[in-house]
Amino acid sequence: MLYTLFDYVHAAVAERVRTIRSLAEGERGQGTVEYVGLILLVSLLMVGMVAAMKGFNGQQGTELASLIVDKISEAVDKVAFK
Repeated sequence: MLYTLFDYVHAAVAERVRTIRSLAEGERGQGTVEYVGLILLVSLLMVGMVAAMKGFNGQQGTELASLIVDKISEAVDKVAFK
């Protein structure tokens, strides 16, 4: 009887481990998708801000817009795809 109880516990634990692993497999790469979405959101906000700043005729707005565009261009140039 004791051997049968251990078999049952082992089978139950193994089944739960398989279930947990199968649930986790569907979420592989989810963090990457979230980071890409966040980067796209921030870049859209930056583009909107640059467009809004260029609309102003003041010197500060155009300086800030050109500074932001320069920094974004430098950051994009540093990215190396492997």
